[in-house]
Amino acid sequence: MTTEEMLRLKGTHLAPYIQLATVLIGKTREGGGNMFRHQLDTMATLIDYGYIDSVILKASVIHDVLEDIPDFNHNLITSIDYESPAVYDLVLEVTRFPGETKAEFLTRILEAGSRNAKVLKVADRISNMISLGFVINSEFINRYTEETVRYIFPIAEEADKAMFAELQSLVTSRRKYVLALS
Repeated sequence: MTTEEMLRLKGTHLAPYIQLATVLIGKTREGGGNMFRHQLDTMATLIDYGYIDSVILKASVIHDVLEDIPDFNHNLITSIDYESPAVYDLVLEVTRFPGETKAEFLTRILEAGSRNAKVLKVADRISNMISLGFVINSEFINRYTEETVRYIFPIAEEADKAMFAELQSLVTSRRKYVLALS
């Protein structure tokens, strides 16, 4: 990381966003663990790929809050800091709305999502695909892997070639894992 990048991160105050994300503690995931840790894993993936923009990092920490906590007070997000309206807008872009099918949701991101929404969604999916290594339900793994190929690959190919390559590798390894489970 360059000195300039470190200085940009120095002014990023993530603690209030992390505190909001604690509402996801106890929300379990198919792959084990909880949704709170998934938020932080998604942020770590972004940093690993060199994304240091404060809005995308803040959004990554709370990207599932609105979707997984239906009665969550969005004003808690929009009143944190001067960037919180932009963070909220990005979280909305990657939030699946009630009545929206998964296909509609992912197509919306592909066709109308901002670059940050696409990058965030790909980082989210990388975290999810890694978690599949702890799942023993081969039907779920197959369905999720095929969904990744059909909907997330096009987003990743457009958003970040290196992240796309990791997703391809994860799909290959999860398919091998399912074969081993059989």
